[in-house]
Amino acid sequence: MITKPITGRTVFIITASAFAVIIAVNVFMATMAIGTFPGLETKNSYVASQKFDADRAAQLDLGWQVSAEVAGTYLRLSILDADGRPVDPATLEATLGRATHVGEDQTPAFTFDGTAHVAPIDLAPGNWNLRMTATAKDGTAFRQRVVLYVDEPK
Repeated sequence: MITKPITGRTVFIITASAFAVIIAVNVFMATMAIGTFPGLETKNSYVASQKFDADRAAQLDLGWQVSAEVAGTYLRLSILDADGRPVDPATLEATLGRATHVGEDQTPAFTFDGTAHVAPIDLAPGNWNLRMTATAKDGTAFRQRVVLYVDEPK
């Protein structure tokens, strides 16, 4: 078996190729990361901060306690007032999705059953976020993120 000697040119080509692959993968991963989550929560943080404290105080004054659970193929969202009574807000909108991407986002179709808001869902196991926005009967806006964990089916 005849082998050619390793020359400086061969080592350079191997090293340059390895770095080219690493750089290409890094550029691809950075592009995907920025494209799926730009990190922008609000367009103008100064303007948003001016209303934050007032909105937060109004929301806390409602005294609502929010919890959510997955039972089989249903999502149960419980909103209780300061006295522990169920609340049926004037409006309720929610997005259920993963924290890392929007590919599996769902908009649950809630119905109020007298004690909680219930919606049919189909969720894969893992961590989920329910980002809800509700409006009280007096017009006060209420926003909250509820973290859910769905177990593997048994």
